[in-house]
Amino acid sequence: MAEVIEMPKLSDTMEEGGIASWLKKEGEFIKEGEAFVEIETDKATMEYNSPVEGYLLKILVPAGKTTQLNQPIALVGEKGEKVDLSQVTQGAKAGSVPPPSPPTSMAAPLAPTAAALPSPPPAASGRQEAMAQPSSDRLRASPLARRVAEEKKLPLDQIHGSGPNGRVVLRDVEKALQSPSAAPSAAVAERAPAPQLLQQGDQDVPLNMMRKTIAKRLLAAKNEAPHFYLTRSANMQRFNDWRSRLNTEAEERKLPKVSVNDLLVLAVSRALVKHPEVNSSWQGDFIRRHAAVHVAIAVAIPDGLITPVVRFTHQLGARDIAVQSRELIDRAKKGQLKPEEYQGGTFSISNLGMMGIEHFTAIINPPQAAILAVGATLPTPWVNKEGQLEVQSRMTMTLSCDHRVIDGAVGASFLQTLVGFLEDPLLILS
Repeated sequence: MAEVIEMPKLSDTMEEGGIASWLKKEGEFIKEGEAFVEIETDKATMEYNSPVEGYLLKILVPAGKTTQLNQPIALVGEKGEKVDLSQVTQGAKAGSVPPPSPPTSMAAPLAPTAAALPSPPPAASGRQEAMAQPSSDRLRASPLARRVAEEKKLPLDQIHGSGPNGRVVLRDVEKALQSPSAAPSAAVAERAPAPQLLQQGDQDVPLNMMRKTIAKRLLAAKNEAPHFYLTRSANMQRFNDWRSRLNTEAEERKLPKVSVNDLLVLAVSRALVKHPEVNSSWQGDFIRRHAAVHVAIAVAIPDGLITPVVRFTHQLGARDIAVQSRELIDRAKKGQLKPEEYQGGTFSISNLGMMGIEHFTAIINPPQAAILAVGATLPTPWVNKEGQLEVQSRMTMTLSCDHRVIDGAVGASFLQTLVGFLEDPLLILS
């Protein structure tokens, strides 16, 4: 009997997947565990290995198209096997798609709208009204879709759901908002921007899976996590001298060279050991303080941004970090990272100093509690401890903090320790 291959969940934040390319053609044989399709997730494009053995009878989702998780993408079976396509796919949809997950503490509650409730009899009491609602009448909608619909004053019962079992997902709400028949409230209409006219040379760039997810996650992070920012600068002269000595030795002994970012990752990891409150994450109804330090490094790639993770950074030396970082960054730019290589970070660093940016703020990558934005090192007039004016090589850093996890004094103390390490690298050994 033909097996239905469904869209797999290849990352923890993946809600839908795109078919980048089919590595096998219809009619070709596939071994169990053999890569037969490239799937574009919200993080990267990766090969997917077949969970079964057989012939690729039918491709249900062509290359370049997206579909929800657990939806059929292909049929695999015996050579020449005849199948009722509609029956097989309907059976897969009914049997394999899980019911909508209950909301977490960070998501909008799945409360039924007034349009979904049956009208109670006039004499019904408040208790009877609460008991009269059958659970089957609850509108199926993702928490994000429900929240956006409520913000836009768009009734959910008027939206056709394209998700599993007719569930309303974000794209359904967006489609409804773009429809001419949508009737937003007067308040929404007043806030709506004036339509933009296409001009000669304008180009509409379609969103890929990564860009869509970046937009959703950063919007949610900015709206849900109360950000505050702390800025410090450090005299980088001793730090730069230290790096020069390490790289001179590296040339003589043919060892890996270290970058400014490698040593910054090292210093941050040691500072996090001394301030475990910063090496924490928000978990909805509790705060998780992590025993290990896993530093995520923001890397720009053509499709967006990804954060490969240097694991157990607090146990690594400068050259170990350099080797791992270089390998991770290289494969990130090629789109070859595995999910476990960009998930599970406990703290992030975004360094735009190498591009000449002097100062910026970064958005926290949830559930992490902080991210460090690093600017360029520049010659700066500075009054030293002796009260004399001199020119120092100074670097500005801004720590973005989630105030639910980190208080101002805690963040300031972390930065103080980090600046101490940068200005006197020997303190890292203390």
